[in-house]
Amino acid sequence: MTSEHEIQKEIQLALSAHKCTVFRTNVGKVLTHDNRWFDTGLPKGFPDLMGFRWVDNQIFLIEVKNEHGRPRDDQIRFHEFLKSHNIIHGIARSPQDALMIVDGGLCGYGFDS
Repeated sequence: MTSEHEIQKEIQLALSAHKCTVFRTNVGKVLTHDNRWFDTGLPKGFPDLMGFRWVDNQIFLIEVKNEHGRPRDDQIRFHEFLKSHNIIHGIARSPQDALMIVDGGLCGYGFDS
């Protein structure tokens, strides 16, 4: 089984080659070496990747999952928020899924299945 990290790297390369700018959104908290918590500041459930299409500057967000991965409750809540604003987003399990979401302007692909 391919790891989500490996799928994420493949998606980033595919989208970058497809006239998109894409960023990995590291979320969560980490304990620093001096015992302080560092929080990224992004909301819980924020998708793994965020970017925009060069053709129209339309923003998109991609949650990366492997073949067995399921969205957490906080990811589903964030999906509902994005859906309410008709933001391009979805769950991608492959570069092909990500390209389909971005090219098709899909809103919520993979969350309702």
